[in-house]
Amino acid sequence: MAIFDSTSGIELIFRWFHILAGITWIGLLYYFNFVQVPFMAEATAETKSQVTRQLAPRALWWFRYGALVTLLMGLAIITLKITDYEGGFELLGTSYGYAITSGMVLGLIMFLNVWGVIWPNQKVVIASAEAIAAGGQADPSAADRGRKAMLASRTNVVFSIPMVFFMAAASHLPLFAEGSRLVYVLVAVIVVGAFELNALMWKGGAPKSYLEKVPSAIITGFVLWAILYATLELVG
Repeated sequence: MAIFDSTSGIELIFRWFHILAGITWIGLLYYFNFVQVPFMAEATAETKSQVTRQLAPRALWWFRYGALVTLLMGLAIITLKITDYEGGFELLGTSYGYAITSGMVLGLIMFLNVWGVIWPNQKVVIASAEAIAAGGQADPSAADRGRKAMLASRTNVVFSIPMVFFMAAASHLPLFAEGSRLVYVLVAVIVVGAFELNALMWKGGAPKSYLEKVPSAIITGFVLWAILYATLELVG
């Protein structure tokens, strides 16, 4: 088949699955945050139990494996890009490289949140709901575990906004002249790290996070994008 006769054709296949899996992952991320969580806050106890035991496990399966396939396909694409580039890893020092690396790092953190925070905590919530439905006792940690998963999910919403921008900008918007941009790297590490720590360091109870409100998460995502984009423009 002609599509497999060149590196660009193989890259297209990887990109195709990268996009399909990414739509699945981010689509479910927005579904959980914009639809399911607000609905659960208003639902009856019986409805909450049904959603937690029957709907959530199915959605979370597609959610976490969508994240996995997105990551693997993305790594395959950047590997081909670096292999084909005359300077090899020097590609990462170009405008394309900084943009795509920014998107990749945000996507990697989001992936780690899915598999390392959201899914482990949601398993506890689901198991607790199953125990109650079977006539047993609720897991006393379930409420806090669910809230921790929600905060990590909200943080992923924040990261998703600049992540999608930089993924698209890599090929469609030259951001700056080529060269080292240490200032940008430092700003990105500090700001993104602060948002991630905000989610990871929550131990339960009060105070509530500002990210618990959907509009706050969306606005914060655009604020993060503005900080990163403005820094790239200034140092360029």
